[in-house]
Amino acid sequence: MSDRTPAGQFLDAAIGLLRRLRDEEDGPMAAAGTMIADTVADGGRLFAFGAGHSSLAAQDLVYRAGGLALMNLLTVPGAVGVDVRPATLGSALERVDGLAGVVLDSSPLREGDLLVIISLSGRNALPVEMAVKARAKGVKVIGVTSVAYAARTTARNPSGTFLKDHCDLVLDSGVTVGDAELTWEGVPTPFAPASTVVTSALLQAVMATAAAALAGRGIEPPLLRSGNVDGGHDWNAHVMSEYGDRIFYQH
Repeated sequence: MSDRTPAGQFLDAAIGLLRRLRDEEDGPMAAAGTMIADTVADGGRLFAFGAGHSSLAAQDLVYRAGGLALMNLLTVPGAVGVDVRPATLGSALERVDGLAGVVLDSSPLREGDLLVIISLSGRNALPVEMAVKARAKGVKVIGVTSVAYAARTTARNPSGTFLKDHCDLVLDSGVTVGDAELTWEGVPTPFAPASTVVTSALLQAVMATAAAALAGRGIEPPLLRSGNVDGGHDWNAHVMSEYGDRIFYQH
């Protein structure tokens, strides 16, 4: 066992996962940033979806200081976050066949848009069907998942496939199957999940790439500023006015 404290071991594990992203996912991250920049330049809209704790990384992209103002949260009532009772309802909804189609049909998504779907395991019906049906609408899909699940678990949806099988581009977070980085004497099960910090960092790296790509084309990226710095609210009001037809969280 390492001489490091549990906190130190967890941070080492997270740093290791982040280093893997930097060294092994640079190409896919660059491609994802380009896809997002293409969508913005072509007049498309941006959306992000995640169920359960995967929704945290999706929410981190929306209405975020330093982030693209055009990223909108696609929500499934009861499946995003742990604010429903019982909390297990959210997990159950991820396995309901047909729910994704109902959600997409009532959403503003249309051909030419881009949807980021975040699912650590990528095995449940909701993210898989969402990817399939979104692409059928002409929406580009970027999947963010841990590809290892496809080798070490079975699919839990009628198609028998995983999220990674239905995306225009896949970003592999590399997070451990089971999302627990530590074992410890006297602790009966692995613990300390790292998926949130790793997935959020991965997606912020992609968004940074997209912003730089837009600037490289001579397009000012529609970025938000913090409302806690002088002039931030005025800046954001201007951006939201200019791009109001592509921003849905302000209505």
